[in-house]
Amino acid sequence: MERGPVVGAGPGAGARIRALLGCLVKVLLWVASALLYFGSEQAARLLGSPCLRRLYHAWLAAVVIFGPLLQFHVNPRTIFASHGNFFNIKFVNSAWGWTCTFLGGFVLLVVFLATRRVAVTARHLSRLVVGAAVWRGAGRAFLLIEDLTGSCFEPLPQGLLLHELPDRRSCLAAGHQWRGYTVSSHTFLLTFCCLLMAEEAAVFAKYLAHGLPAGAPLRLVFLLNVLLLGLWNFLLLCTVIYFHQYTHKVVGAAVGTFAWYLTYGSWYHQPWSPGSPGHGLFPRPHSSRKHN
Repeated sequence: MERGPVVGAGPGAGARIRALLGCLVKVLLWVASALLYFGSEQAARLLGSPCLRRLYHAWLAAVVIFGPLLQFHVNPRTIFASHGNFFNIKFVNSAWGWTCTFLGGFVLLVVFLATRRVAVTARHLSRLVVGAAVWRGAGRAFLLIEDLTGSCFEPLPQGLLLHELPDRRSCLAAGHQWRGYTVSSHTFLLTFCCLLMAEEAAVFAKYLAHGLPAGAPLRLVFLLNVLLLGLWNFLLLCTVIYFHQYTHKVVGAAVGTFAWYLTYGSWYHQPWSPGSPGHGLFPRPHSSRKHN
């Protein structure tokens, strides 16, 4: 008994399936592109608002000052309460590296696309070099404070036994513990990175307003920076809730804010500095004068 041809099994059916898949991919790409453009526009408008940036400073201060009160209302056994959790090891301990990588790519693209000048691009990127120097200098200063204010203790079953060893190195070499005033370097770094990223990302609103080239790669890099900024805010909140003593966290955040003020709030506005974000990127409007 002969069988008739199977409907839809010929080469025409395969072509129709490929065409359908191609249309589906185009639709998905269009949706992704629309979401990318919409998300970047809204985020740029939000970060570019001077009023919201001032409120952001108040938000960070509130997180550090009042955030520790949440420790009485959260689960102390959550993953974020452990020093060895994934985010603490992979992100907080390397916060400056992540910030330099993401923010450096953004600054590079924005400045070069706006000016097409390598020297100007290098000048704006030098702000990250200054930030790295601030981070390294603050870390060394915190260690010095701990050395100057600390004492050597030997842990015993009955408690701690004070030793007269003069410095941290000899104390640790003897197998004891050195305890001094420890400024929270994590709180300092996360606060400084949050303020720095918010300041740098705010330029994108003016960049878009001037109609400069803003393709999908640049918008994607910008949104990645926004996501990283959100992650730093979340990890800062986790840090002040679960780790360090209260004054250590407040002092760390205060030093981070002061470092931002010395650089972005003061020095970068001087002509002999790396320049503030957006400086020299956009044409100045020329005022028209009437001659009689």
